[in-house]
Amino acid sequence: MALVLLDKKDGIATITLNRPEAMNALSDALRGEFFDACEDVAADSNIRAVIVTGAGERAFTAGLDLKELGSSGLGAATDQKPASNPCRALEKLDIPVIGAINGVAITGGFELALACDVRIGSTNARFADTHARVGIIPGWGLSQKLSRFVGLSRACELSFTGQFLDAETACRWGLINHVHVPDELMPAARALAADMATIDPDFLKTYKKLIFDGYDRNFKDAMALEKQVTDAYNGDVSAEEVEERRLAVMERGRALKG
Repeated sequence: MALVLLDKKDGIATITLNRPEAMNALSDALRGEFFDACEDVAADSNIRAVIVTGAGERAFTAGLDLKELGSSGLGAATDQKPASNPCRALEKLDIPVIGAINGVAITGGFELALACDVRIGSTNARFADTHARVGIIPGWGLSQKLSRFVGLSRACELSFTGQFLDAETACRWGLINHVHVPDELMPAARALAADMATIDPDFLKTYKKLIFDGYDRNFKDAMALEKQVTDAYNGDVSAEEVEERRLAVMERGRALKG
């Protein structure tokens, strides 16, 4: 049985973690298949957006397979190579990545959720950082990302207790953008991905890179980066292209109003 399912349709790739009997735990074999799926997506110029989710309704992923680590040790699990690190495999993608968080996202699973560009969740979604409980320091970004997403005090509470954060609270805190009943989660994710897929792909790649490169810098340097990219990119946009896109935006607005 495939541990990771890859489906491609209408310019959207869906990557599904497929170990529901083990709460989609990130075994070494699953991480290898996940890397292969990301590489497949990266090589396919027809794919405009990616959705990452878990099989079943119980778990997005419970994180690293602790039973496996109990016999093999941390070793390869903390390797920073993309083939071993699913977060880095996702972060290498230059197209939008939507996390459809269908159930619990625990420890390494929480980190995988944070590696997605946009997160939406079902009412079953719950998040927990149990690194302190199992005595393992995060290696995929959680210790630095979580405080930036929800604030330092909230991050400390989650990380120092290992308590679960429910979907509605996660949404209020800005960790996920929307909460849906389970049956509506994937349709909502596909609709969001389809909307993103209507943007010019080369532009979207440039814009995504600018956002994330700037996020890694202080505000002054990020603003300087924006000016640098703006000056290089916008000078090549013709008046005719601006008018064409303005009319398209107006038409889209009318269509959305019904």
